Amino acid sequence: MKGVLRTGLALLLLLCACSTHRKMASLRAGAVSPSITVADDIRPEQIGFRMPVRDTLKVRDADGRELLIMQAVKDEDGEMVATEMLNPVVVTAAFKNTAERHGKVDLRFNVIIPARMQDSRWQIRLRPLLCVSDEEMELLPVVITGEQYRRAQLRGYQQYRNFVNSIITDSAEFIRTHDLEVFLARNLPEIYALRTDSSYVSDEAVASMFGVTRGEAVDHYTDRLRILLNDRRRSLLPDRYRRYVKVPIITEGLKLDTVIRTDTGDISYEYVQTIAARPSLRRALITLGGDIYEEDRKLFDLPRQDTLTFYISSLSSLVDDTRRYLTRIVERRVEDNSVCWIEFAAGSSTVDPQRGNNESEIGRIKSNLAQLLDDVRFDLDSIVVTASASPEGSYPSNRTLSQRRSEAVSRYFSAFVRAYRDSIQAETGLRLNLDSAYVEPSRAPSLKFIPESIAENWSMLRSLVEADEDLLPEDKADFLQALRLEDPDRREREIASRPYYRYLREHLYPRLRTVKFGFYLHRKGMAQDTIHTTVLDSAYMAGVQAVRDRDYTRAISLLRPYRDFNTAVAYAALDYNASAMDILDRIPASPSREYMRAIVLSRLDRTQEAVQSFLDACAGDPSFVHRGNLDPEISELIHKYNLNTIYEDY
Repeated sequence: MKGVLRTGLALLLLLCACSTHRKMASLRAGAVSPSITVADDIRPEQIGFRMPVRDTLKVRDADGRELLIMQAVKDEDGEMVATEMLNPVVVTAAFKNTAERHGKVDLRFNVIIPARMQDSRWQIRLRPLLCVSDEEMELLPVVITGEQYRRAQLRGYQQYRNFVNSIITDSAEFIRTHDLEVFLARNLPEIYALRTDSSYVSDEAVASMFGVTRGEAVDHYTDRLRILLNDRRRSLLPDRYRRYVKVPIITEGLKLDTVIRTDTGDISYEYVQTIAARPSLRRALITLGGDIYEEDRKLFDLPRQDTLTFYISSLSSLVDDTRRYLTRIVERRVEDNSVCWIEFAAGSSTVDPQRGNNESEIGRIKSNLAQLLDDVRFDLDSIVVTASASPEGSYPSNRTLSQRRSEAVSRYFSAFVRAYRDSIQAETGLRLNLDSAYVEPSRAPSLKFIPESIAENWSMLRSLVEADEDLLPEDKADFLQALRLEDPDRREREIASRPYYRYLREHLYPRLRTVKFGFYLHRKGMAQDTIHTTVLDSAYMAGVQAVRDRDYTRAISLLRPYRDFNTAVAYAALDYNASAMDILDRIPASPSREYMRAIVLSRLDRTQEAVQSFLDACAGDPSFVHRGNLDPEISELIHKYNLNTIYEDY
């Protein structure tokens, strides 16, 4: 009987070896290989815009019967268990039209592993490669594991666990307990008697009673050699892991790891890869390569082949590129202003650049003047200089002082303007006319400074007091009450008697001594006071570009006020179908509008209206006949109602 069993086992091993040899020969000859095909274009349950797309797996035998498939999941006994059975559809093709929606593109394709290249002792590792805009990216691999291959992996893990379990973790196991008890019973019976005593006795107490501690006794009967051997086993853990677990079971970074119980049928796995849309995304290419392993040994390299091409359509391609313009009124005269703080000595109107921060403030105004004088678009006509004073002193004297300061500042900067223009003219020099005669460059018209004054700047003081965080609320209220006095000198005397007056004089009054510059200019070469011109609506065109860039959220924020066709496209791209429909129903009819209405109506389950709008779009623009096959909402209508034969005669 044993001889019969040995003969049967040998025959079985021989048959397996012959089968493996034939499979390897077919692989090397290129007679068999994995392949990829596009998934079925029309899957009604996935036409709904909000339905998620999922991967599917299927195995069938030669008679079309479904075989048992197990996902790579272990139960509590370490056995592989099945998780679910799924239903795919396989269509052989080298290209596919797919649509971008919501800024995403789902690439769906089938990975097919023929039965002739499967073996229970093998693991097939397939790596799809995605190429988009000359950029390559390896997708998550698909792993098909034979049952014997997985069982060998699990045996390796069990061997490693057995080795780990052989390592002692309880230090009490290293003590020769029996020998220790015999020693105590014979030589120290008093200590031995304590073994059943539940009361706690410290090592020091034991030592004082018997001259030896428990720790010393335990240390004497500890098996040092056993500890050494156990530590050596612990140090061998990495080596034993590599020896027993030759090929670890990987659970992360995989698209699929499926264990097959039989190799008598083809495997078809529908792979779904979602990629983000980008402006240049017109097509995507996918190729398939991989390896075949037996344990930790690579048997065969599977070269990349069967390139799939996905042609990607987008609602953004329907955008209307017509430029939009705005009518703008251009004024001949323009104004600008600037404020600086020029400090003056008490009662003085002399401009002293060295006083306080005058140097930086005067430098800032000179820089502004130089820019305006050099501007190629505007001519500077006049400058109004308005000086103001703080309230201390009498109102008439402050009015006179403010005016004198305004005039002094006007003279100071008028001298700067003359010097600046003279320096520019000196750099330009004389120029030669066509008759070889030297002519002097034309001089710029004189710039008029108009001095004005504000005697006491009470309005600014009020603003400073209200915004000040150091003044108490009751002080602010008292100050506002004093402002009701009409006579400015009486008003000043009233607040001068308050405790907070010193704070006002030291911190707020200096900020009232300002000089404001009002610059009055006109546009060069413009005779009329106003002209009307059209300019490109940059905000609208930025919204159109955002649609083309698939940045639909930004597009809606820019296009929302316009509520035109492009706004509807942006709404539809984000599945805001009710908003898109509201706009499409209000804008003039056109083939593009009818096509967009067909897409949105299809999403809203208004099928009859969707078909009518699509036929109207094709009647007005025959190019939509082909376009309809690219958008899943329209493609479903075409196949469901056989529209290919209708719109030809429509």
